[in-house]
Amino acid sequence: MTQPKAHRSELPPESKPDNVKRNEQRLQKILAAAGVASRRKAEELITQGRVQVNKATITTLGAKADPQLDHIRVDGKRIHAAESHRYFVLNKPKGYVTTTNDPQGRPTVMDFFSRIGLRLYPVGRLDYYSEGLLIVTNDGELAQTLTHASSNVAKTYLVKVSGVPDEAAIDRLRRGVSIPLGRPGFQEGRVRTSPAKIRPFREGDNPWFEVTITEGRNRQLRKMFEHIGHHVEKIRRIGYGPLELDVAPGEMRELTLNEVRALQQAATGKAQPAPRIRHKLLATKARPAKAARTPRPAKRKR
Repeated sequence: MTQPKAHRSELPPESKPDNVKRNEQRLQKILAAAGVASRRKAEELITQGRVQVNKATITTLGAKADPQLDHIRVDGKRIHAAESHRYFVLNKPKGYVTTTNDPQGRPTVMDFFSRIGLRLYPVGRLDYYSEGLLIVTNDGELAQTLTHASSNVAKTYLVKVSGVPDEAAIDRLRRGVSIPLGRPGFQEGRVRTSPAKIRPFREGDNPWFEVTITEGRNRQLRKMFEHIGHHVEKIRRIGYGPLELDVAPGEMRELTLNEVRALQQAATGKAQPAPRIRHKLLATKARPAKAARTPRPAKRKR
């Protein structure tokens, strides 16, 4: 039998006890805080009718509930109050997709967190062939803020290209170029990229460039260099806001409390220090991937 739909004002009586002060929050915020999904994905779950509060199906984004008093379920599974937030940085190797589940059965970045026992998800994306710094967390609120275009969080990459672009072509990329939107075969129109910081990193017949951008469009760096006639051979992310890549390929670690605070400040648009480049680490070849051991949470100062 189909469950009745309800708006905020129509929640069942048992969700409104008279002797307990309620602390209501928007449903999508509760789901994100509980590590179910990012805020945007949580909104989709609600509008798809997959969320219930006290046995009533909720489809209105303005609906609120109390995570401590109400029984909240997603696809029939009970959602409990938010777990303590955990934040990790992974050096993603090539050959992994940045998703929690891949319909094609390819390895995903979540394979590195299989022993942790938390419902985590990656922040943003690195494509299958790209490597480097990837943030993984169960803090849906922060994940949503970081990936939103308005956050303007700086992301720094090392990009190896085929052939040597001239300085005039690199200047065009610095100023911004028009690239196609979406994935190949699913492109809809074009968009102009925001100004980028680009400097030579390693010379050669197929040189490396250090590129810093504040956007994260689908395959953006590849499309930018293809626009000036140069194929991208390798991409390695080495910085994300205040964070720098400091673990070997296939390895991960938990962020310190200071790093989490700096990342939260970056998400709100506050100044971000430029990441330092660790030349020795960047030259390290990727190791065979393995599931990482469960790290210990950073100790809080008393």
